[in-house]
Amino acid sequence: MSSAIGKDPTLGDGGRHPGWPVGLGPLTVPGGTLRLRKPRYRDARAWSTIRCRDMAHLAPWEPTVPGTWAERNSRAVWFSQCSGLRALGRRGASYPFVITVDGVFAGQVTIGNIVRGALCSAWVGYWVAADRVRGGLATASVALAVDHCFHRGGLHRIEATVRPENTASIGVLTGLGFREEGLFRRYLDVAGDWRDHLCFAITAEETGEGLVSRLIRSGRAEFRP
Repeated sequence: MSSAIGKDPTLGDGGRHPGWPVGLGPLTVPGGTLRLRKPRYRDARAWSTIRCRDMAHLAPWEPTVPGTWAERNSRAVWFSQCSGLRALGRRGASYPFVITVDGVFAGQVTIGNIVRGALCSAWVGYWVAADRVRGGLATASVALAVDHCFHRGGLHRIEATVRPENTASIGVLTGLGFREEGLFRRYLDVAGDWRDHLCFAITAEETGEGLVSRLIRSGRAEFRP
């Protein structure tokens, strides 16, 4: 696994939090060669273009917030979001990553609400552009991020909450070995109403040699340095 994780070459070691910022990958799947990296301010155009285009693909699964979809996904919003994500990363409260495929912005995966101490846990959230689905990108991105959390990040448990109707996302999690732990009733305001969510989780002991290694061994991914 260590061969698939590298330091961000744009930053020195001073003031770095153990686990972020780093670059993860490359990992090649049917959808292309993907890497995970920190969010950049110059991602604004690509982020906004994809998000505005893919409203029908993304909106049913995302929390309700004020404003229209276009307003919430404008380039201007990205600058404040990017700044906030990077600040959380520097504090070790989150590990935010951009997904790139063959060097092109394709989505995001975020490890959020990192809690240390006796818990050592966090949640994972992710999205991939509509024209990139079914290429193994979400699965590989979550595998890279979770392996990183359990190795360099020092975490013990990662969970994810998903609407029962989101069969694609459930497939990503169960395909990686996440366990279904229960149903949270009226858990989150999504698409204008309080929605039930299933809770999935995985712990470091359950990943064995690592999720990326499992993907490679099963032929679903290749590591090409």
